[in-house]
This record gives sequence, structure tokens and C-alpha cells, in this order.
Amino acid sequence: QVQLVESGGGLVQPGGSLRLSCAISGFIDDYYGIGWFRQAPGKEREGVSCIRNNGGSTYYGDPVKGRFTISRDKVKNMVYLQMNSPLPEDTAVYYCATCRVVGMEVSNPYEYWGQGTQVTVSS
Repeated sequence: QVQLVESGGGLVQPGGSLRLSCAISGFIDDYYGIGWFRQAPGKEREGVSCIRNNGGSTYYGDPVKGRFTISRDKVKNMVYLQMNSPLPEDTAVYYCATCRVVGMEVSNPYEYWGQGTQVTVSS
């Protein structure tokens, strides 16, 4: 069983920055990706970012490209999402999760999810 625990959410102003952290426990192989999904009220869940478990190649959803950065520290069993210049439309519950990228689509076929952390972007 893989356990994922997010932290670092909160209120941030547009133009500010925020870093989300995901602590990983349990057995996980390198074929997994680890990343972030988000869901805003009234909207469908969308993939934000995904990184290979070894910290290699990355994926970013179009709305966050150039603003968010995902990173992986396998020694510390952590995945981070650095959110720079967040926008009000980035407001959502962010979930750390296993992930897979096929072409332009990201999904979570491995079905491991964290509990979520709220990010609110507002002035």
C-alpha cells in the first residue's frame, strides 16, 4: 500500500508563490509517476503535473506551463510542486497521486491518491 500525504496548501496572493509537498510511504517502483491533480468547485478533476519516480521527465498541463515546477527527491521520498505566479483559476484542492502520461493526457491508473490540500489564490 502506498500512502501519499500532501501539505503546503493555503492562501496565496496572485503573483506570490507556494510550494506543495507530497510525502510518500510504502513500496513504489520506478515505473510509477508521481504528480499532482487538482479539482476546483464545479469543475472536473484535471492533471497538473507528473514526474517519473526517478525524478526524470516531466509533464505539465497547459494551464500551468511556465509557472509551476515539479520535482522529486527520492531519497527523502518527497515530491514537490512549486507554484509561481499563481492565478485565481489555480484555486482548487490539489491531490498528490500516482500518474501516467500518454501523449497529451495524464491519468492515474495506479489509483493512489492523497487526501488533498486546499490552495486558494486570492487578493
